[in-house]
Amino acid sequence: MENKSSTELITLGTAAGPAIRGRENGMASAVVVNNQFYMVDFGLGCVRSAHEAGLRGKDFKAGFITHLHSDHVAEFPAFLMWNWGAPVEGFAHPISIHGPGQDANHPLGTKLSGTRGLVDHTLEAFSYDLNIRVTDEARPVMSDLINPVEIALPQTSATEPFLVYEDDHVKVTAVLVDHPPVHPAFGFRFDTADGSITFSGDTAESATLAKLAYDTDILVHEAVNLEFFASRGFDAAFLNHQQQSHTTPEGAGRVATASGAKRLILSHLAGVATPAEWAAGAASTYAGPIDVATSGQRFSLVADTTYATI
Repeated sequence: MENKSSTELITLGTAAGPAIRGRENGMASAVVVNNQFYMVDFGLGCVRSAHEAGLRGKDFKAGFITHLHSDHVAEFPAFLMWNWGAPVEGFAHPISIHGPGQDANHPLGTKLSGTRGLVDHTLEAFSYDLNIRVTDEARPVMSDLINPVEIALPQTSATEPFLVYEDDHVKVTAVLVDHPPVHPAFGFRFDTADGSITFSGDTAESATLAKLAYDTDILVHEAVNLEFFASRGFDAAFLNHQQQSHTTPEGAGRVATASGAKRLILSHLAGVATPAEWAAGAASTYAGPIDVATSGQRFSLVADTTYATI
């Protein structure tokens, strides 16, 4: 895997879900740093998109899950199976998967899976295949390699960024974002030697996210086209969810402006609009460069704060 700079963002998938309304893959991004990569979410199509981008499991370092809506984790099991072991240039080293714990606010919270349950149930569901490939193809035991980490919320306040992961290449911080009724839901920021990339996750317009994204080089922010859903007679409960749990392009622009983000990339596009329409909404509240992301698009982040779209 070759990079033109030491840090690169790849928007592997950019569509909200779980409905399929176009050609874009579901939500997934990769941050590539010094030829190692980190995944943010595992939506529909991420396996093929990652492969086509030249990403191989042998270079996979850690995964981060913003929240446990299915459109963000539906291909998590497939991502592991297709990127594991020497026959597919897959991971044979320990990896960590960081994401939400169980929802303490849900009446059935202790019976519903968090990130650890997602990993454990994946290993259980595919136990037959995993066992056969260990003995028949000399692959490593997957359960020995995967460390699920349920992100602990700060004892004081989750309105301030807090550390969730750090290695020689990146420091990852997070905040709780507003995506009711889902809890917890996170935004993530990756700081590297070349600069920073911040992901909103799914959220309503959030001042807390603006804190996380303060002076970030790239802000990847979700966007919803409320007019699309309103014009097609969706149920009132569904429309209320879109209004209360997501952000319009204008709102994404306000967050980018408040944070001082140097570049805004719109992703997790919910509903249908043209690229020009998505960008125009954000441009009404943000004066910096705006991209409307597509699946497989690459953004190089270099230390002099210039950017290249590949």
